[in-house]
Amino acid sequence: MGLTACVLAVDAGNSKTDVAVVAADGNVLATARGGGFRPPVVGVEAAVDKVADAVGRAFAAAGVTSVDHVSACLANADFPVEEEQLAAALHARAWGASVEVRNDTFAILRAGVTEPRGVAVVCGAGINCVGMRPDGHTARFPALGRISGDWGGGWGLAEEALWHAARAEDGRGVPTALAHALPAHFGLSSMYALIEALHLDHVPTARRHELTPVLFTTAAAGDPVARSIVDRLADEVVTMATVALTRLDLLDEETPVLLGGGVLAARQPQLDDGVRELLAVRAPKAVPQVVTAPPVLGAALLGLDRTGAAPEVHERVRAYYEG
Repeated sequence: MGLTACVLAVDAGNSKTDVAVVAADGNVLATARGGGFRPPVVGVEAAVDKVADAVGRAFAAAGVTSVDHVSACLANADFPVEEEQLAAALHARAWGASVEVRNDTFAILRAGVTEPRGVAVVCGAGINCVGMRPDGHTARFPALGRISGDWGGGWGLAEEALWHAARAEDGRGVPTALAHALPAHFGLSSMYALIEALHLDHVPTARRHELTPVLFTTAAAGDPVARSIVDRLADEVVTMATVALTRLDLLDEETPVLLGGGVLAARQPQLDDGVRELLAVRAPKAVPQVVTAPPVLGAALLGLDRTGAAPEVHERVRAYYEG
């Protein structure tokens, strides 16, 4: 008979997958990293195969064949029906006796708090917000882009910068230094040249995200248009956080608001200050903090929450990841 551990923690994002095998006493027995998790692109089974590769290596290193509970925080699990579908796919792999799937934003939230209580806003390629209370109540958004009312994220910021720069160059918009800075990033002389290069795939679409740091640099130099885009993102971050706090009846209680993802974790001064200033007005009892712990820690803690582990078990896992 094979050995069994307590929790298999999975944090699977679009670009990478992290897994951890956790013992009942909180010791992390093994970890592994795999490829990105993109079921809308490759299908559910092929996406789970990416996770399976990392899980297999972690199980082998830990010397176990299964766990009591699988806690999986997965990208693209945006609706309960998707969580159920993905949970069924993971359960079919027989990694654990029970399986719980959540959107990967919950991993960032849980990684940043000492109990399952708070709100997290994540701004990476896209933007998302979730909240939770210890009693199991949650607040969330579909986070599917403009069709679900979203604005922001690194991809959205790059698109917005391109829009303003194009209009500045041809006269439809107000002047902005972005009209020179964006094409210059790719070694091009004008927005017309950049638009042509993007349209003809001379500059691959995937490289558009490189323009987000250019936007922040241009804003830091004082360009009014670039600064207005950054200010709008700060407003959007605080709007999502305030709505989540309100829906969870936490607006009038001291509550952590975690800021995660590449754009927010970069601590760009204008954005960081803007978020904190707006929160102080709209949600004065919110306590903003940037999450630096790896999201797989959050997945592990959520798993230990589910199994009823003692506080010292949680702290042992946190100590492993935070040192």
